[in-house]
Amino acid sequence: MKTYFYTLLILIIGLYWPKETSAFQDVKDELPVRGFAIAAPKTQELDRFIRFMQEELAPRGVNVVILRVDFNYQFESHPELRDENALSKSEVKKLVAGAREHDIQLIPQINLLGHQSWASTLGNLLKVYPEFDETPHVALPEKYEWPNADGLYCKSYCPLHPEVHQVVFALMDEIVEVFEADAFHAGMDEVFYIGDDKCPRCQGLDKAELFAGEVTKIRNHLALSDRKLWIWGDRLIDGRATGVGLWEGSYNRTHKAIDLIPKDVVINDWHYEKPVHTPVLFAMKGFEVMSCSWRRPEVGVAHVDDMFLFRKNNPDQVKDKFAGVILTVWSGVTPFLNGFYDYVENPGKEREEKDLNHPWVTFVQMFDRYQSLVFEDN
Repeated sequence: MKTYFYTLLILIIGLYWPKETSAFQDVKDELPVRGFAIAAPKTQELDRFIRFMQEELAPRGVNVVILRVDFNYQFESHPELRDENALSKSEVKKLVAGAREHDIQLIPQINLLGHQSWASTLGNLLKVYPEFDETPHVALPEKYEWPNADGLYCKSYCPLHPEVHQVVFALMDEIVEVFEADAFHAGMDEVFYIGDDKCPRCQGLDKAELFAGEVTKIRNHLALSDRKLWIWGDRLIDGRATGVGLWEGSYNRTHKAIDLIPKDVVINDWHYEKPVHTPVLFAMKGFEVMSCSWRRPEVGVAHVDDMFLFRKNNPDQVKDKFAGVILTVWSGVTPFLNGFYDYVENPGKEREEKDLNHPWVTFVQMFDRYQSLVFEDN
C-alpha cells in the first residue's frame, strides 16, 4: 500500500511541478557542445563582446567560445611577440568572469604549424624568429595572388626545428593559465607547407608522420596539465578521395595522420559550402567531433540537423563522439556585431539573398533550429 501511495504521490508532483519554459535549457542535454568561434576582442571591443556573450550567446544555449588570441595578449614569457595594444591580464580576467557567469567555456587559440603568414604579411612568430620558417626561400610578394608559382597560401614553422617548441609551449602554457582553460585550440588547418624538399630537417620525410608528430607533441604537452587539444580537421581528410578539395581536405597526404594521432584530440570539422558528412569518418575513427559552419545559413542549419541525426541513429559506443556544432566567424568582433545587431533589430528590412549569406545570419538560424528540434523532441 505504501509503495502505491508513494508512486501516486510522485506522479502527482511530476504533473504539477513547475516546468522550465526555455527550450534552450533542454538543448544542453541534446548536444554537449554548442560553440561559437571568433577573433579575441580588442581592448575597445571588450565590454561590447562581454555583453554579447551574456545577452545573446548564453540565452541561445552557446556553451563554448573559441577565441583566436594568437598574439593579441601581453605575453610575459615572450613579450617580443605581443601585438600592439594587446589584451592585458586584467582584461582577459574580465572576459573569463563574464563567461563563467553564464557557464560558457572559453578556449583560447593560437595558430600553430600553419597560418604563420597571411597574404603579404608575416605573422609575429616568423617575423621575430625567422629561423623557424619551413620555407625561408619563399618570399612574401608585395601583392598576393592565388594561385602562384610558389604554392604559397600561408607560411608554416618547421615542426622539427630544435628550438620552436620552447617558444610555442611557453605561449600555450601562459595563455591557458590566464584564460583558466581546460582546453587549447591549436588551429593547424590548411597546412600546405610541411616536409618541404628544401628544409634541411624535414626534406624526404613522410608528411603525415610530420603532421601527426606535431599534433601529438602539442597534445602531450597539454596533457601534462590535464588539458585537451582541439584542432580543425581538414588536414586529416583526403581531399582528392572525398572530393572536398584543397582547402577542406589534404592534397599533400597529411590525411594519413588520422590513424597516427591520439584519439582524445578533439576535431572541429569545417565545411562551409555543403554539409559534408565527414563527422562520421572522425567518429568512427574514435574522435570527438563537432561540425562547423560559417556564412551560409542553410549549411549551418543542415549541420545542426545532421548532428542530431548522427546522435539519434548511431549506437551508444559512437553516439557521444558526435559532440555538437560550432559557428565560425572569420572577422574581428566589430564587423560581426554590427552585422548581427542590424539583422536582429531590423527584422522587417528587405534583404537580397546575397545579404543573408553572413555568419550572423547563420548564427541566428542555426540556434533557432536548435530550438525547433528540441520542441519536436519534447
